[in-house]
Amino acid sequence: MRKILSSLVCAGALVAASGTASAGSTSASFQVSATVTKNCTVAANPLAFGTYTPGGGAVKVSSTLNVNCTKTTPFTVALNAGTTTGDAFTQRLLQNQTAGDADTLQYNLYTSNTYTTVWGDGTGSTGTVTGTGTGIATSVAETVYGQLVDSTANQNVSPGSYTDTITVTVSF
Repeated sequence: MRKILSSLVCAGALVAASGTASAGSTSASFQVSATVTKNCTVAANPLAFGTYTPGGGAVKVSSTLNVNCTKTTPFTVALNAGTTTGDAFTQRLLQNQTAGDADTLQYNLYTSNTYTTVWGDGTGSTGTVTGTGTGIATSVAETVYGQLVDSTANQNVSPGSYTDTITVTVSF
Protein backbone atom coordinates (compact mmCIF):
# COMPACT_ATOMS: atom_id res chain seq x y z
CA MET A 1 0.00 0.00 0.00
CA ARG A 2 2.88 2.20 0.78
CA LYS A 3 4.32 1.59 -2.67
CA ILE A 4 1.00 2.45 -4.31
CA LEU A 5 0.67 5.66 -2.33
CA SER A 6 4.26 6.64 -3.09
CA SER A 7 3.73 5.89 -6.76
CA LEU A 8 0.58 8.00 -6.86
CA VAL A 9 2.38 10.97 -5.26
CA CYS A 10 5.28 10.67 -7.71
CA ALA A 11 2.89 10.39 -10.63
CA GLY A 12 0.99 13.47 -9.45
CA ALA A 13 4.22 15.44 -9.13
CA LEU A 14 5.29 14.41 -12.62
CA VAL A 15 1.93 15.48 -14.10
CA ALA A 16 2.15 18.84 -12.33
CA ALA A 17 5.76 19.33 -13.44
CA SER A 18 4.99 18.35 -16.98
CA GLY A 19 2.10 20.87 -17.11
CA THR A 20 4.42 23.66 -16.06
CA ALA A 21 7.22 22.57 -18.32
CA SER A 22 5.04 22.41 -21.39
CA ALA A 23 3.53 25.92 -20.90
CA GLY A 24 5.31 28.58 -22.97
CA SER A 25 5.58 32.34 -22.74
CA THR A 26 6.50 35.16 -25.01
CA SER A 27 6.80 38.92 -24.65
CA ALA A 28 6.71 42.06 -26.73
CA SER A 29 7.28 45.71 -26.05
CA PHE A 30 5.57 48.82 -27.39
CA GLN A 31 6.29 52.54 -27.32
CA VAL A 32 4.13 55.10 -25.60
CA SER A 33 4.35 58.64 -26.97
CA ALA A 34 2.72 62.06 -26.80
CA THR A 35 3.33 65.37 -28.50
CA VAL A 36 3.07 68.57 -26.48
CA THR A 37 1.91 71.55 -28.51
CA LYS A 38 2.63 75.18 -27.82
CA ASN A 39 -0.20 76.83 -25.94
CA CYS A 40 -0.86 80.11 -24.16
CA THR A 41 -3.68 81.69 -22.19
CA VAL A 42 -4.01 85.24 -20.94
CA ALA A 43 -5.99 86.89 -18.15
CA ALA A 44 -6.27 90.66 -17.79
CA ASN A 45 -6.86 92.63 -14.62
CA PRO A 46 -8.85 95.87 -14.92
CA LEU A 47 -6.97 99.14 -15.14
CA ALA A 48 -8.81 101.82 -13.16
CA PHE A 49 -7.68 105.43 -13.19
CA GLY A 50 -9.98 106.15 -10.26
CA THR A 51 -10.99 109.77 -9.81
CA TYR A 52 -9.65 112.40 -12.19
CA THR A 53 -9.88 116.04 -11.16
CA PRO A 54 -9.55 118.32 -14.22
CA GLY A 55 -6.56 120.61 -13.72
CA GLY A 56 -5.22 118.39 -10.94
CA GLY A 57 -2.47 116.75 -12.99
CA ALA A 58 -2.03 113.52 -14.88
CA VAL A 59 -3.18 110.25 -13.32
CA LYS A 60 -0.79 107.30 -13.63
CA VAL A 61 -1.75 103.73 -12.71
CA SER A 62 -0.74 100.20 -13.59
CA SER A 63 -2.29 96.78 -13.92
CA THR A 64 -1.13 93.30 -14.90
CA LEU A 65 -1.73 90.79 -17.62
CA ASN A 66 -1.04 87.19 -16.65
CA VAL A 67 0.30 85.13 -19.54
CA ASN A 68 0.51 81.35 -19.14
CA CYS A 69 2.43 79.54 -21.88
CA THR A 70 3.96 76.13 -22.23
CA LYS A 71 7.55 75.96 -21.03
CA THR A 72 10.09 77.70 -23.30
CA THR A 73 7.35 79.01 -25.64
CA PRO A 74 8.22 82.55 -26.79
CA PHE A 75 5.23 84.93 -26.86
CA THR A 76 4.37 88.49 -27.87
CA VAL A 77 1.63 90.53 -26.20
CA ALA A 78 -0.20 93.19 -28.23
CA LEU A 79 -3.02 95.56 -27.24
CA ASN A 80 -5.59 97.00 -29.64
CA ALA A 81 -6.48 100.70 -29.81
CA GLY A 82 -9.74 100.27 -27.88
CA THR A 83 -13.46 100.35 -28.68
CA THR A 84 -14.36 104.01 -28.18
CA THR A 85 -15.13 105.81 -31.44
CA GLY A 86 -12.00 107.68 -32.44
CA ASP A 87 -9.66 105.43 -30.45
CA ALA A 88 -6.19 105.30 -31.97
CA PHE A 89 -2.84 104.16 -30.69
CA THR A 90 -1.67 107.75 -30.74
CA GLN A 91 -4.59 108.71 -28.48
CA ARG A 92 -6.84 106.21 -26.76
CA LEU A 93 -10.17 107.51 -25.49
CA LEU A 94 -12.50 106.76 -22.60
CA GLN A 95 -16.19 107.36 -23.46
CA ASN A 96 -18.59 109.09 -21.06
CA GLN A 97 -21.28 106.54 -20.13
CA THR A 98 -23.98 109.17 -19.55
CA ALA A 99 -26.66 108.74 -22.22
CA GLY A 100 -26.27 111.25 -25.03
CA ASP A 101 -22.93 112.64 -23.79
CA ALA A 102 -20.22 112.43 -26.45
CA ASP A 103 -17.37 113.58 -24.16
CA THR A 104 -14.20 111.50 -24.13
CA LEU A 105 -11.12 111.45 -21.91
CA GLN A 106 -7.67 111.04 -23.45
CA TYR A 107 -5.41 108.33 -22.07
CA ASN A 108 -2.84 105.83 -23.20
CA LEU A 109 -1.18 102.56 -22.25
CA TYR A 110 2.58 102.06 -22.15
CA THR A 111 5.11 99.23 -22.06
CA SER A 112 7.09 100.70 -19.14
CA ASN A 113 6.84 103.22 -16.33
CA THR A 114 8.83 105.72 -18.39
CA TYR A 115 5.63 106.29 -20.42
CA THR A 116 7.55 106.64 -23.67
CA THR A 117 6.48 103.62 -25.78
CA VAL A 118 2.76 103.23 -26.40
CA TRP A 119 1.71 99.59 -26.02
CA GLY A 120 0.01 98.64 -29.26
CA ASP A 121 0.35 95.99 -31.93
CA GLY A 122 3.87 96.88 -33.08
CA THR A 123 2.72 99.05 -36.00
CA GLY A 124 3.64 102.68 -36.36
CA SER A 125 5.53 103.79 -33.31
CA THR A 126 3.82 101.36 -30.93
CA GLY A 127 5.56 98.57 -29.10
CA THR A 128 4.66 95.12 -27.88
CA VAL A 129 5.96 93.09 -24.96
CA THR A 130 7.68 89.74 -25.34
CA GLY A 131 8.33 86.91 -22.94
CA THR A 132 8.92 83.20 -22.59
CA GLY A 133 6.55 80.70 -21.05
CA THR A 134 7.55 78.97 -17.83
CA GLY A 135 4.83 76.30 -17.95
CA ILE A 136 1.10 76.59 -18.53
CA ALA A 137 0.45 76.43 -14.78
CA THR A 138 2.79 79.36 -14.05
CA SER A 139 1.89 82.94 -14.95
CA VAL A 140 4.30 85.46 -16.39
CA ALA A 141 3.02 88.85 -15.21
CA GLU A 142 3.32 91.71 -17.69
CA THR A 143 2.64 95.19 -16.32
CA VAL A 144 0.48 97.66 -18.26
CA TYR A 145 1.20 101.29 -17.41
CA GLY A 146 -1.66 103.74 -17.95
CA GLN A 147 -1.63 107.51 -18.02
CA LEU A 148 -4.66 109.81 -18.17
CA VAL A 149 -3.22 113.15 -19.22
CA ASP A 150 -4.33 116.49 -17.78
CA SER A 151 -4.75 118.04 -21.22
CA THR A 152 -7.00 120.94 -22.19
CA ALA A 153 -9.34 118.45 -23.86
CA ASN A 154 -9.58 116.39 -20.64
CA GLN A 155 -10.11 119.53 -18.56
CA ASN A 156 -13.22 120.40 -20.63
CA VAL A 157 -15.34 117.27 -20.14
CA SER A 158 -18.58 116.65 -18.26
CA PRO A 159 -18.51 114.83 -14.94
CA GLY A 160 -19.41 111.17 -15.26
CA SER A 161 -18.16 107.63 -15.60
CA TYR A 162 -15.85 106.97 -18.57
CA THR A 163 -14.86 103.57 -20.00
CA ASP A 164 -13.07 101.89 -22.88
CA THR A 165 -12.37 98.23 -23.67
CA ILE A 166 -8.95 96.95 -24.72
CA THR A 167 -8.38 93.56 -26.36
CA VAL A 168 -5.19 91.67 -25.46
CA THR A 169 -3.70 89.36 -28.10
CA VAL A 170 -0.96 86.86 -27.27
CA SER A 171 0.89 85.46 -30.28
CA PHE A 172 3.04 82.36 -29.85
